[in-house]
Amino acid sequence: MSIPCRAPTLAVVIPTYNEAENVPLIVERLRAVLTGIDWELIFVDDDSPDGTAQRVRAIARAHPQIRVLQRIGRRGLSSACIEGMLATSAPYVAVMDADLQHDETLLPTMLQQLRTEPLEIVIGSRYVAGGGVGDWDDQRASMSRLATRLGQRLIKADLKDPMSGFFMLRTELLQDDARELSGVGYKLLLDLFATHPGPLRFRELPYRFRPRHAGESKLDEAVVWEYLLMLIQKWVGPMLPVRFIAFSLIGASGVLVHMLVLWISFKLADTSFLVAQSVATLVAMTTNFFLNNLFTYRDRRLRGWDLLRGWFSFVIACSIGALANVGIASWLFEAHSFWVLSALAGILVGVVWNYAVTAVYTWKRPKAD
Repeated sequence: MSIPCRAPTLAVVIPTYNEAENVPLIVERLRAVLTGIDWELIFVDDDSPDGTAQRVRAIARAHPQIRVLQRIGRRGLSSACIEGMLATSAPYVAVMDADLQHDETLLPTMLQQLRTEPLEIVIGSRYVAGGGVGDWDDQRASMSRLATRLGQRLIKADLKDPMSGFFMLRTELLQDDARELSGVGYKLLLDLFATHPGPLRFRELPYRFRPRHAGESKLDEAVVWEYLLMLIQKWVGPMLPVRFIAFSLIGASGVLVHMLVLWISFKLADTSFLVAQSVATLVAMTTNFFLNNLFTYRDRRLRGWDLLRGWFSFVIACSIGALANVGIASWLFEAHSFWVLSALAGILVGVVWNYAVTAVYTWKRPKAD
């Protein structure tokens, strides 16, 4: 195949994690459907342990329009897509998954419509006439419908499939909105619609969702959690970081854990209140640490000995935060006698302290990041 000498018209961005088996087939299928189009293919790999990045590099030696961005110490589908889309000079960019569930034969039609009509984005949709979700079981189909309804409430557009991960847009749209995107979770399309200051000119094209070719689905509890966090952030606005929202929600759940353990220790086990309170505090802190490690800092998750070190630094930081909470609340109460506001102020100071300190010392970014 001759080496293209012109700049690409279309870039296809594919985020990957443990998709080495799918890479050759993706390349083969895209080469077949993009004949006559100046295109490039950008894999954004989150340092897959199965050697996905190495597989792409091996293929790229024979096909220079294929390349890989390998991210070290970071995870996330939306953020991977954003980085890949910002790395191209092509005026049009498409996003699709690496699992071969999206219909790549739709790409030329998407490009033609963007080039010939006043559209900003064309979406592969499972929920318009002619589309479908394939062989999903009832549980997954129900979860998708619920997520779709939640997403539709967030955006001001008659978009039938806001959860689609298969779409093409004008690159300038992404460049204009990139700094305002949350980059959280796995549904960049919804993020784009919710972020753009005005209505987007779009069209949905039907396609049928195909079974995964190889590898395992990346959908898990953490992905659902990230989707809910993105919805919350878009509702409350960009002033509150997504991680802070997650940290605060998990902290609120820690109150319930604390009270349950306190009741068991103090009422059922008949220990002294001081001992029961101490045990409840430590258990709540430990629960909060593991939940934050699992969800809030999924992309910086601690393992092995780092997990023990992280737990220790988290407990120390939260203990100091608790002292700050009590100190600020007591000072405000003595000065103004408004006990509710004093307590809330103390809680806010404690939460901000805990979040700021643990972000730096417990889940600090890897040096390679």
